[in-house]
Amino acid sequence: MKKSIKDLGDIKGKRALVRVDINVPLDENKNVTDDTRIQAIVPTVNYLKENGAKIILMAHLGRPKGERKPEFSLEPVAKYMAKVFGEEIVFIPSVEEAPEYVAKLQDGQIALLENIRYYKAEEAKDDDMTFAEELAKLGDFYVNDAFGAAHRNHTSTAKVAKLVKPAVSGLLMEKELRCLSQALDNPTRPFTAVVGGAKVSSKIGVLENLIDKVDNLIIGGGMAYTFVKANGGKIGNSICEDDQLDVAKAIEKKAADKGVKLVMATDVLVTDDFSGNGTNKFVKIDEIPDGFEGVDAGPESRKAFAEVLKNSKTILMNGPVGAFENPKFAEGTKAVLEAIVEATKNGATSVIGGGDSVSAAKKFCKAEDFTHVSTGGGASLEFIEGKVLPGVAALDDK
Repeated sequence: MKKSIKDLGDIKGKRALVRVDINVPLDENKNVTDDTRIQAIVPTVNYLKENGAKIILMAHLGRPKGERKPEFSLEPVAKYMAKVFGEEIVFIPSVEEAPEYVAKLQDGQIALLENIRYYKAEEAKDDDMTFAEELAKLGDFYVNDAFGAAHRNHTSTAKVAKLVKPAVSGLLMEKELRCLSQALDNPTRPFTAVVGGAKVSSKIGVLENLIDKVDNLIIGGGMAYTFVKANGGKIGNSICEDDQLDVAKAIEKKAADKGVKLVMATDVLVTDDFSGNGTNKFVKIDEIPDGFEGVDAGPESRKAFAEVLKNSKTILMNGPVGAFENPKFAEGTKAVLEAIVEATKNGATSVIGGGDSVSAAKKFCKAEDFTHVSTGGGASLEFIEGKVLPGVAALDDK
């Protein structure tokens, strides 16, 4: 376990250098269109504020690739955050000017540094610590609350934590690590994982790691067709990775050897027009006609998935089971989420991780319907794979 801000003791008057993930979407008028990530850091910022620390937030927005591009400025985000926190957020226009701004901060005041990715050194792969040393001068202790960027070995997520001590997790980071670790390492059984998405190749590590831990593995979405083809089924024009057929067979064998129940769709919704405006019909998953592609789990499959989920005590979902972005192809993913909500109401622990599953969960349900909805797409994926996250590894152990 990593130390958190609650392990710090007296922080009144001390400078907290805090990495947050407020990479929020903006419209053409620079208005924040979804503030989920801002709301997620409120508990940590408020804790530091109430305990009298001077708060210096570091964050990125988009991918400016080491150049000052005005469209990636965090200034509009600072203005929006002023409304959320009910006070002015001191905006620091550059790292070079930061020391003079930080020197004037009052206890409990919040400052936000301009986009850290304006500096090439932020994402540099080398061991040069010069930029980290510049940032380190701004804080008396370091807090990482950016789970969404914890899989990045960047200056603000990993290098600075080696220079500024103590280096601890914020409340959001602590919750992310606790919920994901508990699901993976200490689950109440039966433990079911739903793994969806388009490609087997992007989820091999996830599938391999989960087979060692789960009782049931539901495989849905586009990756299912690679498994069907590997077993000689007809998949029409469905998405398939021909170079992963052996991998699919190996995963099936490993599941059988471990006594893990693999649950696959038996029927699917197919279409001859991905926009949804052509012919849409239900067929058996291994009898998809030429000219048609599978886009969602069928009614039998939805029932089978729901049955397994409702009888589970720990559930981890990573990836949707259909092309849910189109309402005509969303019923399967919706049914899976509704079954998870029902299981959660009956006492199951449910964790939703990965960008697309989180979007679907927000679209069809409320975040509070689940035990935990992860804020980190890539980070949660790598965590579920069992990889070490640099931004977490750099923090102090309890």
